[in-house]
Amino acid sequence: MTSTPVRTLAEGRLLDQPWGRLTWLASRELGNSTTMTFGRVIIPAGQTNPRHRHPNCDEILHLLSGRIEHSLGGESFVLKPGDTISIPAGEWHNARALDEVDAEMVICFSSSDRETEFEGG
Repeated sequence: MTSTPVRTLAEGRLLDQPWGRLTWLASRELGNSTTMTFGRVIIPAGQTNPRHRHPNCDEILHLLSGRIEHSLGGESFVLKPGDTISIPAGEWHNARALDEVDAEMVICFSSSDRETEFEGG
């Protein structure tokens, strides 16, 4: 574990993706959690992340700003700021930012070693 329990956003592990930006703030790899993964995600307006699943952990996504359409299995949900969606391990899902506004959210996983599989991959 790291020597301090506090990690600022600037100290996170930033990953730019074609569909948005992830900043990882807690995980085994980062050295500050042995049981969870936690991060911040921004999906720019009109962008969609690829359909994917996490075979080894549940995910909880909490929308801070913007609106998203989130597919989960065969259903689709529109989330507004303050809404939270729980995604069971192994369920295919993805999100699309709506309304010409970037969507900002926090995500948490029930494993410090989150696995991701992409549909068709």
